[in-house]
Amino acid sequence: MLVIFNPVAGRRRAASLWKVLDLLVENGVKVEVAETQHAGHATALARTAAADGELMVVAAGGDGTIAEVANGLIGSAAALGIIPLGTANVLAKEYRLSTSPRGIANTLAYKRTRLLWPGSAQIAAQSGSRDQIFVQMVGLGFDGAVVQGIQPLLKRAIGRGAYVWQSLWESVAYGFPLLRLTIDGVTHEAASVVVSKGRLYGGPYMLAPNARPEAPGFQVALFENPGTFAALLSGAALPLGLLPRCPGVRVIPARHVQFEANPSPIPAQADGDKMTGTPWAVTDAAAPIALIVG
Repeated sequence: MLVIFNPVAGRRRAASLWKVLDLLVENGVKVEVAETQHAGHATALARTAAADGELMVVAAGGDGTIAEVANGLIGSAAALGIIPLGTANVLAKEYRLSTSPRGIANTLAYKRTRLLWPGSAQIAAQSGSRDQIFVQMVGLGFDGAVVQGIQPLLKRAIGRGAYVWQSLWESVAYGFPLLRLTIDGVTHEAASVVVSKGRLYGGPYMLAPNARPEAPGFQVALFENPGTFAALLSGAALPLGLLPRCPGVRVIPARHVQFEANPSPIPAQADGDKMTGTPWAVTDAAAPIALIVG
């Protein structure tokens, strides 16, 4: 079993990781740990491990780290394991994975799987276009501005509270330019967009009740009303589980999403990490992945 860990996660999360690893080793599981050195390194490590015949590659981190590892496993026979060490751990909550060290160790040892079908965001680049795999969501507009504005030190210090603070700030500072997009051939306009593979958003909070992360396709949340009041209303509805029914919010199914070019760059995020560049399209990844669920 190869465990891929981002050392930037900090000492507290490293300590949580070693608790899980100690339990695995005590039960006779052979574990190898690889630390990432730069963005995209987790994908390269996972791809090499799968090519070498590794049957399970474990992502130790948040949804962004999981997405990088998943990118390296697509098309291979290797299963994806998770040691959830992120701030929100949305994918772990989506699949109801344990977050206790013993529970995580048991999950990885039992090796029961369910499918996970990631999405792929196409981003314009100098060489043409590049793909970025995501496992839970891609957000553009206000959602992207919140993630891009968060200071890493604040995020480490207060966790999800950093998102609340930044949301309050961006509700006043963000300009809410209109986004035009085409969903399965039908044109829509919105102030902010979240393309979601799963039901949950920001942790345990419901966004897309009809999402099926094990199947192709997405649920697209359109936040149609711009401005401070609409942003604050959505923020208040989220922890109450009322966001899908919030005024000005529509959630519709999709197989292909395409965004029109905007005069100025639109901030974007994928799985809670800021994106470099703005996606011009979102489609399914080439194939699903077997996710270890215990």
